[in-house]
Amino acid sequence: MSVEAAAARAASIAVPRFDAAAVRAQFPILARQINGKPLVYLDSAASSQRPLAVLRAVEHYETALHANVHRGVHSLSQWATDAFEQARDIVRRHLHARSTREIVFVRGTTEAINLVANSWGRSNLKAGDEILISYLEHHANIVPWQMLCQASGARLRAAPVRPNGELDLDAFRAMLSASTRLVAVAHVSNALGTILPVQEIVHLAHARGIPVLLDGAQAVPHQSVDVQALDCDFYAFSGHKVYGPTGIGVLYARESLLAAMPPWQGGGDMILSVGIEHSTYNELPWRFEAGTPNISGAVGLGAALEYLQSLGVEAVAAHEHALLQLATARLAALPGVRLIGTASHKAAVLSFTMDGVHPHDIGTVLDSEGIAIRTGHHCAMPIMERFGLAATARASFGCYNNAEDVERLVEGLKKVRQVFG
Repeated sequence: MSVEAAAARAASIAVPRFDAAAVRAQFPILARQINGKPLVYLDSAASSQRPLAVLRAVEHYETALHANVHRGVHSLSQWATDAFEQARDIVRRHLHARSTREIVFVRGTTEAINLVANSWGRSNLKAGDEILISYLEHHANIVPWQMLCQASGARLRAAPVRPNGELDLDAFRAMLSASTRLVAVAHVSNALGTILPVQEIVHLAHARGIPVLLDGAQAVPHQSVDVQALDCDFYAFSGHKVYGPTGIGVLYARESLLAAMPPWQGGGDMILSVGIEHSTYNELPWRFEAGTPNISGAVGLGAALEYLQSLGVEAVAAHEHALLQLATARLAALPGVRLIGTASHKAAVLSFTMDGVHPHDIGTVLDSEGIAIRTGHHCAMPIMERFGLAATARASFGCYNNAEDVERLVEGLKKVRQVFG
């Protein structure tokens, strides 16, 4: 077998055939109409739709297993506990974490980052210390650090971004200093789709003994994530970005760090014993899961990750990349359309403006055509300001989108131009 033939065979094995029509049929909401037109859903970066596998898993839990977890001896409680902890192990395997002790269920990426800020941060930061982020961050990876800095006297710094939306890695490297105590950056920008060089970022930070938190909300739906290979210290993501329910998310934390962190919230399930003057806290990871958890959300998240694995994460990534390339070329050819963020490595997010038309008006006209996009600052105001913009229109793709969706978007934008001249 020739080298070329062997390479072609390997590629065919690595990326399974992706049947976009069959995938689309597994998402019931995509069969409905909006304003009398078939729905084109291009807002997955805000919240992805959910397949039947997830909906049925949640329904099965709610109708056949529901009870509180960890504290009951009756059958329903035992079954619910098993389902909840099985979901934790699915997450562990999906992230390639070493142990379920490193997987904490939270409400979403925002709560995960707040947990780290309020537990690890308040224990380790003092006046004069620095936290380094970037201008690409979602507000959820800015505001908790601002609050921590206000409480501790530390300083928040942000690495700049190049005109194409890529992180200025040279500037980032120069900003690491003896005062830097934490690096917290997005794995993928929600506003622009830029994939940050996180492996290099972790390497640079660890060379100085600095721990790294990665906001993976926009990465987990679009690519394989191996926290051991990345060697990051904290990794956070949300269920509703990865075809799962809302109100559920995950904080991965290196066990040695998590074991040294004090609990952030107190209450049921995070304790072993309670007295009036003293309490004994639970083992990892339950020490950080005070109160009754979102059990059905965890079950749904587990089902969502198994669904994504069944499609093949690499196959999904290849499909979405093809759609991104098609959409980029088609929108770039439209008069008056300006693409915002043209990094060489991007996830399936396309942010743009149109001359003379406010992004909200773009979104309104497209909605009249049954096309759902996101408009606004995307909870990423610093990067909007970096480009001199108040808002953009953003189309984001998921496993269920296809080339016809891109053409519908293009035709919709032509109608926007007709309406506004």
